[in-house]
Amino acid sequence: MTRTVHTTVAVAVLACCLGAQSRTIPADKRAALDHISAASMRGHLSFIASDALEGRATPSTGLDLAAEYIAAQFRRAGLEPVGDDGYFQTAPFAVSETPMAGFELKLRDGGETISVAANQVSFSIEKALTVSAAVFKVDYKNGAALAALKPDQIEGRVVIAEIPDYRREERSRWMEMYRAQEEFNGKITRLKAALVVSIDRLTMAGSGGGAGRMIDPENRRREIAPSAGVPVITVHDPRVVKVYDAMKPGPSDSELSARVPAQVERQIKLRNVIGLLRGSDPALANTYVLLTAHYDHLGKGPANGGDNIYNGANDDGSGTVSVIEIASALATLKQRPKRSIVFMTFFGEEKGGYGSRFYARHPVFPIDKTVAHLNLEQVGRTDDSEGPQVSRATITGFDYSDIGTIVKAAGEMTGVTIYKHEQNSDSFFSRSDNQSLADQGVPAHTLGVSFLFPDYHGVGDHWEKIDYANMEKVDRTAALGLLMIADNPQEPRWDASNPKAARYLKAWQDHHSK
Repeated sequence: MTRTVHTTVAVAVLACCLGAQSRTIPADKRAALDHISAASMRGHLSFIASDALEGRATPSTGLDLAAEYIAAQFRRAGLEPVGDDGYFQTAPFAVSETPMAGFELKLRDGGETISVAANQVSFSIEKALTVSAAVFKVDYKNGAALAALKPDQIEGRVVIAEIPDYRREERSRWMEMYRAQEEFNGKITRLKAALVVSIDRLTMAGSGGGAGRMIDPENRRREIAPSAGVPVITVHDPRVVKVYDAMKPGPSDSELSARVPAQVERQIKLRNVIGLLRGSDPALANTYVLLTAHYDHLGKGPANGGDNIYNGANDDGSGTVSVIEIASALATLKQRPKRSIVFMTFFGEEKGGYGSRFYARHPVFPIDKTVAHLNLEQVGRTDDSEGPQVSRATITGFDYSDIGTIVKAAGEMTGVTIYKHEQNSDSFFSRSDNQSLADQGVPAHTLGVSFLFPDYHGVGDHWEKIDYANMEKVDRTAALGLLMIADNPQEPRWDASNPKAARYLKAWQDHHSK
């Protein structure tokens, strides 16, 4: 009852603020919304999600280039720079990486010794490793043979096998294949193998020691502990594949030696990109509405059909260029909204929400003055796993606060249906950057078009597959929802009657009681 009364009043006030008794959009706001252009976003995304940025991993040169591009667009729109370095909020982090200059792997077979190059392996091993042992071939697909293995056959030896990379397969098979791989690794670990070498016959290039492990200096206790399982090195060398194919399952005369140096920490700087559209009301201008997206993705990985770049056009290049486009559009308003609107793109969402968590700990604008947060994620693809999602968008945690109802009202004026997905709306609430602000008590939600789509976290998430016309409509809805919140003297509230919102309401109360 509490929420129903409050939301009804809130939406009525919003309509009044828009001059929208008849659910029409005033001419000046309509003109600003009309600046949101499918063609413009296509241009932005063709760069943000291009191969040149190599998947925008955190950290990477591609990520830094994307940050510079976003800042340039904020500058072009005339937003105020509000970071500690222009448009950038810099975050001191570290990454733990393997110094590959000290890596060595040799396979001795008969009279031949194969030295595998550092760029033909892929692994994630944190502790120093030195191994020199006989090789035992295991048929990964033969479950009965695997179950029959005994410790005296495997202990201290190097197991060589062909473990398929589930990321190359249809997503519907990922969980099944991942579980099979975990079972295999568990079995080999219990048998006390010294090392597992997995051969990859599909590509000759590896990722070396990988992108490294992110370290948040302010939260080291939360970092994941190193795996206690047997170390695994994937080898992408055709010469090793040839030796493997010639082996029979079981013990062999081949020997393998490997040396992997321990990881070392390297200090890095990561950046959230922030621009401000300052409000016009003398009192409300010092309160803030956030529009965000994450601009990172997964970088490079195993090749699939010759492609090894995870471009992340929909996830979340689409949200990134939407933030750029909405910022540029609303900056054309002659009469600025009453509250200030903050446009921000986060680093490190794919690594665990590092950018948004950093902002929540070090807010540029006071948390108790931040009245709402709308995060955009996967707003470009309409080919959802449940069917086409045209002129439709969803809000995570739809009924946790007033924001779902407010954006739904905006959708009614722009021709976009905003709905609550009965299964995914609540379960996906914690899976994006809105969670970091919600934990601080800010009413914060993510707006998206698709929960899952065919190329999710795959190399096929390309900018050509985006439905730009639909993204234009959805972004106009998001922009109108922002204006409705920013022009309303009544700020959104958590729903006190919804037990799922209780922890966030308490956080809000704690901030406002200080």
